[in-house]
Amino acid sequence: MIFNQTDIALWEAYQKGDHDSFALLFRRYYEPLVQYGGKLTNSNDILEDCIQELFTELWQNKSQTQVQSVKAYLFKSLKYKLYRANQRRTTGPFNENHADVLFELSHETLLVGREQDAEKTARVLQALGQLSNRQKEIIYLKFYQELNYDEVSEIMNINYQAARNLLYQSIKSLKKLLTTMAFFCFFFL
Repeated sequence: MIFNQTDIALWEAYQKGDHDSFALLFRRYYEPLVQYGGKLTNSNDILEDCIQELFTELWQNKSQTQVQSVKAYLFKSLKYKLYRANQRRTTGPFNENHADVLFELSHETLLVGREQDAEKTARVLQALGQLSNRQKEIIYLKFYQELNYDEVSEIMNINYQAARNLLYQSIKSLKKLLTTMAFFCFFFL
């Protein structure tokens, strides 16, 4: 049955012109692309246009690109489409490879979604807000989207070891911020 096929099997079938496989890839990845793209732009119109453009171009060109991860390929493609769309919208120069693009983490994407204690959640939100945009992005991709390091490094355009180091430093910074906040709350509140 087509619904049980792996992403790679669907990708290969799509490359051979299989409409059903392509449609299933679209349905499988539409929502994750909307969620990820929503972190990179606040314009739903631009996001919808870029996702539509991505899938239209894929179908028209029958990409012969061999991919290790369909999800990582689609995320990275959408990311660059959004960069180009933003570049067309803005008046100043926009660097596609800019390492620290605006990246927003919404409440539902936080690692503490299951946390019952509102005070702890508020501290984590405040600490996450102090991380760099790259740190926020890697935490989102690794923990919320559950991507592996190869996929994260492809999307963020960094090598495997840099992805591991960035995530380690992000978590280390987050822990340090939380420890500092807990210390402050304990002694000053």
